[in-house]
Amino acid sequence: MMVRPMLRDDSATVATLSYDLGYPSGPEEIGKRFDAVMHGGDAAVFVAQSDGGDVIGWLHVHGRRLLESDPHAEIGGLVVSPAARRAGAGRKLVAAAEGWARDNGYRVLTLRSNTSRIEARPFYESIGFRISKTQYKLTKDLR
Repeated sequence: MMVRPMLRDDSATVATLSYDLGYPSGPEEIGKRFDAVMHGGDAAVFVAQSDGGDVIGWLHVHGRRLLESDPHAEIGGLVVSPAARRAGAGRKLVAAAEGWARDNGYRVLTLRSNTSRIEARPFYESIGFRISKTQYKLTKDLR
C-alpha cells in the first residue's frame, strides 16, 4: 500500500468512499471541490492506494488561521474503505497529513470526529490524538 497526492482522475473513487463516510457526492462534485481546494492553497489531499492500484482511502488536510488561536493544520476528512480498514491505510494517511503540516510550518494537527463514529475515537487516540473539547456544530442554510 502507498500514499500519494490525490489526482483529479481519482474523483469517482473518492466520491464512492465519501458516500461511505455519509457524504453522498458525485464524481463531478468531488472534482469541482478538489479543484477549489487545490486552487485555494494551504491544503493537500492524499489517497491510499492498494498494491493492486485501487484507491482505498483519502484524507484532506488544510491550514486553519483563527483570530483566537495560533495557526494549525486540520484534517478535514478521512475515510478508508470498510473492506480495507485495520490494514494501516488510515495511519499512513494521517502520517502524510502530519508530514504536510510540519513541512508547512504547523506545530499542531487537529481533527473533528462525529461522536456517532464509535470506531474513530480509539483509532485517533491510538495514534496520539486526545480530546481537547466537545462542541456543537450549528449550520444555517443561506440559499
